[in-house]
Parts: sequence; structure tokens; C-alpha cells
Amino acid sequence: MNILFLTYQGDIAGSTNSISYLAKGLADKGHNVYVGCRKESLLYSMLQNTKVNLIEMTFKSKLDFQNMKHIKEIVKKYKIDIINAQSSKDRYNSIFAKMFYKLPVKIVHTRRQTPKSSGIFIQNWFYNTFTDLIIAVSDEVKQELVKSGIKEEKIKVVYNGTPDYKYNVLDPNKKEELRKKYKFTEKDVILGSVSRRKEQHQIIEALGSLPENYKLILIGIHDNEFINYKEIIDKFNLNNRVISTGMLAGEDTLNHYQIFDINILASVMEGLSQSLLEAMYLGVPVIATRAAGNISLIKDKENGLFFENGDIKGLADSIKEIMENEELRKKLIENGQRTAKYDFSITKVIENYEEVFQNII
Repeated sequence: MNILFLTYQGDIAGSTNSISYLAKGLADKGHNVYVGCRKESLLYSMLQNTKVNLIEMTFKSKLDFQNMKHIKEIVKKYKIDIINAQSSKDRYNSIFAKMFYKLPVKIVHTRRQTPKSSGIFIQNWFYNTFTDLIIAVSDEVKQELVKSGIKEEKIKVVYNGTPDYKYNVLDPNKKEELRKKYKFTEKDVILGSVSRRKEQHQIIEALGSLPENYKLILIGIHDNEFINYKEIIDKFNLNNRVISTGMLAGEDTLNHYQIFDINILASVMEGLSQSLLEAMYLGVPVIATRAAGNISLIKDKENGLFFENGDIKGLADSIKEIMENEELRKKLIENGQRTAKYDFSITKVIENYEEVFQNII
């Protein structure tokens, strides 16, 4: 198959990793894979020196005639069978290019979240009329899309996954180096949260009710966004207990999991979280809200714990339960690793995408 992945995003995010794993995996299986993205994006650099063919593209708007013309040229030159659009700008421009230039190509759109705009009539009309297939990354994302008015037969669920090779960058020496860097003692309990700015104030508030030896590391929040948490940090006198690393490269992020006692995801909108998968793979117990994709990944009290959005006491209690109940902690770690390594392996994801693509061309 000749497959074109398009995304105008491609920066530090779980979706960038997912696209990278999928593109490389399909290329390694012998398919001709092309990825159109911004040259300055993280995704572009991640796919250099691989079997994936990179195409520098710009996405100025949802109605970008230059972009549409470029898509037409790519489809014709490389005899593209399928365009897998990852976000709104590339989705609309793919559809318009197919319509205007009568391109013999299938349009597949991957939905990783259930954004607030999912119920807008015109967007659903485009989905139902001009998109050949929608891939939802969890059952819950599919359910929300159907509720919003998208035809169920248009949607196929394919979970995200995590590849074993991703963890080859782990350096055991980093654990001690990082603990020294942050001046942690042996008695300190380290909570981690790897995510863009997504309701981390709930974790900070929960920290305020926990003993002094509980510390929090936030990874993935821009400095100008972290300022928004200053008031709540001051309110609970947590300046010496909350650390924001800002944006980190993938290797640095993975090495930080080695010092986490618990990984927490507080977002209320989620597809299927790479940060939860990473933590589970690496043997870090996880706590998360019941946001869409989290429900597909976590079985409460089996491989992770849930807390209700806004229930700060419930979150704090879950943190203490994991740290004080060794039997539960061991159970969550063992089952979490099994889930990440086997149930959500990247090999399964690639096989599922391959089957879905082959069935529509």
C-alpha cells in the first residue's frame, strides 16, 4: 500500500509518538509510507533516517489552496491509496483536495480525543459524507462520536500502543542522578505527571493535604502556563514541593519515570494516553480520571486506580492507598506492565491499522 499520513501538529505530544511508531512500523512491513508535516516539527526529526518518506508541508488553515494543490501532487506522484489525516486542518484540506481534483484516494481520519467541537453539525456532515473511515483510539471516543451524530458504521476502534524499542534509551544511572539533582531524600515520595497543561491543579491541591515528604514533578507544561498554578502552589505553601521541568525530550521524560513512585493523569479529555502506557510499561503505578480513553486502558484496582474529576480528597486517598498498601502496589505494577507490554503492544496496533487500510481500498 501507498500511505500518506498528514498532520499540521507533530510537536511534543502523545499523538506525535503514536504517528511515528505507526509510520515506521508500516514502512518496516514493506509499505510505502509518506508523512507530510512541518519541517520544524518534532515528528519530522523523529522520522529522519528511517524508511519513512518525509514531505515538508505547511498547513495555514482548514481551507488552504496551496496545501490542497500539494496534496494533489503527492497523491498523483506516489499513487497514494490512503490519506490518514490526524487533525482538523489536514483533514479538511485532504477532503477538499479529493473533491476539487477528483483524486482516487481514500480518506481516513484518526480521532484521538473527543473535543468540544465534535457535535458541530458541519463537522459531522463532513465526517459522514466525505470521510471513508474514522479511526477512534478507544471505545469511549467512538461512543462520544456516535452520540454527536457521526454514523457508527463510519468508525473503527484501533487502540494506541507502545513499542519495546522505545525504552532502549533508559539509563539506570539516571535514577540516582535525578534524585540528587532535585535533592530528594530516601524518605521522599515522588509523584509524577507527564502531560501538557491538563487539570494538574487537582494533583497540586491533593499534594497540599499529603505529608511534607510527598513531592510532585510536572513534565510537559510550558513555563508561561505553569505560572497559572502559582496561586494554588502559594496557597498550600508548596513552593519547595512542586517542580516543573518544562518540556523535555522523549529520552529525558522516560528516564524521569525511574524516580516516580506514582504517575498521575488528571485530564478530563483524553484519547488513549501515552504517558499512562509508558508508566505502566516501566512499572510505575498509575492514577487517572475516568476520561474517555483511560477507561479502555485502566481496570480500577487491577492495573491502576481511578479518581473522580474534582474529587481532591479521593485523589489524595488513592495516592496514600498505593503507598501504604504494598500488596495493592505490587498488583498494580505487575498487571500494569502486562497491560502495556501485551494488550497494547505496537505490533498489534500496526497489524490492526494494516487490516483496516487494506479493507477499504
